[in-house]
Amino acid sequence: MLKRYHILNGDSLKEQFPADLPGDIIVLRECLMDGPVHGKTPDEFYTVRAKFISKLDSDISESAYYDKTVPELEKIPAIPDNSDVTLWFEDDLFCQVNFWFATSLLFQKNIQLFLVRPPHHNRYGFGGLDTAALKVAFKERFTITETGKIAQLWEAYKANDSTNLLQLAGELESKYPFIKNAVQAHIDRQPQGDFPGRPKASLKTIMTELQTNNFGTIFQEFCKRESIYGYGDLQVKRLFDEVVAEGDSG
Repeated sequence: MLKRYHILNGDSLKEQFPADLPGDIIVLRECLMDGPVHGKTPDEFYTVRAKFISKLDSDISESAYYDKTVPELEKIPAIPDNSDVTLWFEDDLFCQVNFWFATSLLFQKNIQLFLVRPPHHNRYGFGGLDTAALKVAFKERFTITETGKIAQLWEAYKANDSTNLLQLAGELESKYPFIKNAVQAHIDRQPQGDFPGRPKASLKTIMTELQTNNFGTIFQEFCKRESIYGYGDLQVKRLFDEVVAEGDSG
């Protein structure tokens, strides 16, 4: 019998995950679309990420990253051949970069790899699904056969190679149209000349239109308009603080 694994994009999904779905659960506790992702070896990569995460979130120390995140990451390449592995990831940039990363750790293995996505009509992603709906989503999982190209997306992302990202997204578009949307969102967030990048530009527009500097109000509106990014409050708060500081100094 095949050994089953489920790789989940975060603890919130783990908390609502159907207890009667067989398989070991691995939680990818990362936000790889934010911050540096370089490192020639896993140890170098963990060092870079631990330092960044501890600065991003004061509640997560570098030691906490090594205690809670690294052990889960190390479980992925340790999955044995001839396993049944299901990746649970949404379409936003946050989830997609983690999806590319997870696939890069698995693509050379002799495994059956599947992807589960929430239904299009659900604006809240997996968070809007109850146990029954999650089991339906699992039944509708589809086989990932283009593991090499998806793994290349991670390499192109690490290298900040927009040209290669777009090319790969185009080659994958017929089966994975959501990848191209995420790639374009990533490219759009890069500053160009006087343009601060799409997320900051959107924040400025929201602040002007709503005539407020209240972060809670702005964050809610940003999530509605820019759901493609999948940003959490910590990512948006950092951008918001930068926008405010730039306005004060302008």
